[in-house]
Formats: sequence, C-alpha cells, structure tokens
Amino acid sequence: MKVVFLAPSYPPEMQQYTRGLAEVGASVYGVGDQPAASLPASLKQHLTDYLQVPRLLAEDDVVDRVHTWMRGRQVDRVLANWEVMVLAAARLRERFGVPGMSLDAVRGFRDKQLMKDRVAAAGLRVPRSARIRTATDAREAAAKLGYPLVLKPISGAGSADTYRVESDRELEDALGRMHHVAEASLEEFIEGEEFTYDTVCVGGTPVYANVAQYLPKPLIARTNEWISPVIVTVRDLAQPALAAGIKLGDRVLGALGMGDGFTHMEWFRKPSGEVVFGEIGCRPAGAHLVDQMNYTCDIDLFREWARAVCWNAFDAPTKRKYNAAIIFKRAKGQGRISRITGLAEFMRDYGEHVVESKLLPIGAQRRNWKHTLVSDGYILLRHPDWATACKLADIVANHVTMYAE
Repeated sequence: MKVVFLAPSYPPEMQQYTRGLAEVGASVYGVGDQPAASLPASLKQHLTDYLQVPRLLAEDDVVDRVHTWMRGRQVDRVLANWEVMVLAAARLRERFGVPGMSLDAVRGFRDKQLMKDRVAAAGLRVPRSARIRTATDAREAAAKLGYPLVLKPISGAGSADTYRVESDRELEDALGRMHHVAEASLEEFIEGEEFTYDTVCVGGTPVYANVAQYLPKPLIARTNEWISPVIVTVRDLAQPALAAGIKLGDRVLGALGMGDGFTHMEWFRKPSGEVVFGEIGCRPAGAHLVDQMNYTCDIDLFREWARAVCWNAFDAPTKRKYNAAIIFKRAKGQGRISRITGLAEFMRDYGEHVVESKLLPIGAQRRNWKHTLVSDGYILLRHPDWATACKLADIVANHVTMYAE
C-alpha cells in the first residue's frame, strides 16, 4: 500500500496521522514545503520518501509536481487531513486514477454554500443563506434574509473571519474586515446549543462516532478574550437528547457522498428541540478534539483512521469510558507569561482526572488568541460522570488564571 500524504508535518498533529499510516503497513510518500533536513526524526522514520514543494497552497503547482514525482511508481491512495489540502488530494486521485472521494464530492464538503445546497436538497434543515462575492451581494442578501446573520468565508475552517451581524452598520463593519476573502456565505443565525458530530467512515458509514459540546458556542468564544473556551466529548451517545443530531449527521454524510476517512460536523439544538445542520468537513477536527476522542475511549484514532482509509477496516473498541473536557486558556495582559494562579490547587485536588496539562511555561511569549483556539495552552481532563467533568472544566476555566507582562 503506497500512500501519498499531503502535509505530513503541519499542522503538528499531521505527524500522528503519518505515524498511523506507517503502523498499518503503508509506505508513506510525504509532500510538504518544509525542507526534508528539518523534519523531526520522529516523523522521518515513518516516511518512505518526501517531496519538498515551493508553496504547499499553490494547488496547481503541487498537483503537477506530485504527479511528475510519482510517475512510474505505484500509487494506491492520495490523502490529506488538513482542510486546505483536501481539494488538491482529490485532484491527484483523479490524475492517478486511485480510489477515494471524487473532486465533486470533496467540493461539497469544502464549499460552504454548495454544502448547504446539497444538504437542503436532501430535505434536511440548514440555515437560510446566500453566496456573497461583493458588498452589494451582502446588502441584498441581508435585506432578504433578515438579521441576525452570520458572515463567514465559503472555504474557511473553524471560526476564523466569522462574524455575527445584527444591523446594516455591523454588516458594513464586518465587510470592511473581510477584503482578503474572495467569497463568503451570509446565513441565518441559529440560536441554540452547539455540538459536533465526528466520525471515521468506511464507505460513507461511520465505524466510529463522537459527539462533543462547545461551551460556550465558538462564535462567542472567538469574540470575547476573557473566555476560556471548553469542549467536552459526551460519553453517553445513547441519550435521547442527542438522537436527532446523530440522525441528522448520518443523513448529511449520505447527502454529501462521504467515502472513507474522518468527518467533522457542527450542528445546533434549538431551545424548541429542533436540530439544524451547521457545516461539515471531510477531515478530522483540529484543536486536539481527536486527542479528546482517544481519551474518551482509550484508543488511537490516528492509527484507526489509517486502517480505515487503507484497508477499509476499524479494529479498535468503541466503548466510551469517559467524558473528556479540554479547556483553552488565554493569559491576561501582553508580553511573556509571568505567573499562573490556581493551577497548583487544582492539581492537588483533582489532578487524578487530568490527562494532559500543556500551558505555556513562565517566560514564554503569549500567543495571539485571535489566531489560534489553543491560545496559551490547555488542560485536558476526563471523568465518567458528565456533571463532574463539566464542573471540573468550569473550575479550570474560571479559577486557573495565566498572566502576561
């Protein structure tokens, strides 16, 4: 099994997927823009060969270079787990004539407006929306859809360049910050709790599934610096409160023609109980959510994803043992981390439930919280009881404080 894997070293978690591919017996041909000499030894040991390209996001150039590089060699799979590379992988699959999701199917996951159109055509509830290319488009759509609305890039990821707008003035302000975005989606704002539905699929059917809840909703967390965002995986997926969301997720996979691999979907549960589709990607979640899923079941999804895409199999147990919560911290002040309060006390009282504590150390430069959800580090904990897991996460969010100066 010879696999071309795009972006094996960045984002950093891609190194784990590279390891997973090697561990299930694949020969991994990595493609990235980092010099081979600077790749970590822990990654190099899992690569059969490596191609450095000048610009990884120059899609046409990457497709041509990889096709030339692998010409005359067997290619069995072309894969990418970074959002911005999934279209290039699909184009290469068509060039090489190897199995995997078609370019048209991947576009349905990458283009947010096309995605909603296809999901709506399957009779599923999606936010009313419009594709925006100009400020005039946005003004006309806002007049038709009515406020409040959400403005976000057509091909974005996470909550970057995403704005809630409640008036013509707020819309103009948001448009003024999005000159670098070629296309956007303007959509109905959905009020309600926000969840994920994450899967590993074989032939479009989930062989592993996960639900996590955002506390608070990502759009709120990304617009208020003082908040410590929390994501909690749900141990009990059989509870009635999640049934409609999981059913929605499975129908979305069918509507979009999912094949093999990871998916990451977001959905809303309104106060009325109605569930509404948010968006979905044919790639794994970021921000350590895959790590959370691993801790939820005590498995290795980096390796099991590789087994699914290479051999159409999934060998890990799927029994859910814990609710796993990750709490992202943002330091108060600017400059370098100067002190952390409340952490020693928390670890003394509840440290047995902490599985990872990766806050920036004293002296490290504070990160720009607008550029990364991980911000100035995180604490990841787990507990079999939902209420207890959420209580512990709340203590970290509100009583562990980082300072910078």
